[in-house]
Amino acid sequence: MGLFKVFRSIFGSVEPGPEPVSDAQVTPSSESERRAKPRRDVRDGTRALIIDDSRTVIAALNKFLRSGGFVTLEALDAEVGLDLARTERPGIIFLDIVLPGMNGFSALRVLRKDPLTRDIPVIMMSGNEQATEQFFGGRIGADDFMKKPFSRAEIFARIEKLLDENMVPCRRSVTTRPGVAATQPVATAH
Repeated sequence: MGLFKVFRSIFGSVEPGPEPVSDAQVTPSSESERRAKPRRDVRDGTRALIIDDSRTVIAALNKFLRSGGFVTLEALDAEVGLDLARTERPGIIFLDIVLPGMNGFSALRVLRKDPLTRDIPVIMMSGNEQATEQFFGGRIGADDFMKKPFSRAEIFARIEKLLDENMVPCRRSVTTRPGVAATQPVATAH
């Protein structure tokens, strides 16, 4: 029972007024704006591959993604992740940068060179504060970058940016002409 209700039960209802609002009930304006617009969800059953050496990160992403209709695949290192990407052909990959053995940048290069995986959208992740990781990941073909820790809202906002008209994640290739950047969808096979 909230403190306000305790006072009300002790002293009776003197004057009806609004319920007090706790900090937990206050959401930032961007969060409320996001909830006001219709959400675009991925097709149920879309496969997401999580490549991260942290079981905690994998568990959190599994929980969030499964609640959004994804089927998840997991790998604790890049080598296993690359094998899963080739054989399972996920709709999207979440790739950590710091991994045992092959790092995430090297894994991304391999993904982009392989005809079976080059068109799979990749969201790179890192807990490192360096903005250079985001820049470098974009230069070698990452579709987005997410800093750890992340929220459920951030994950789905980033996925939503990659959805095509059929609600399927797709790569966006950036074609540039002098002074102009245009984003074009890249067809993916699922």
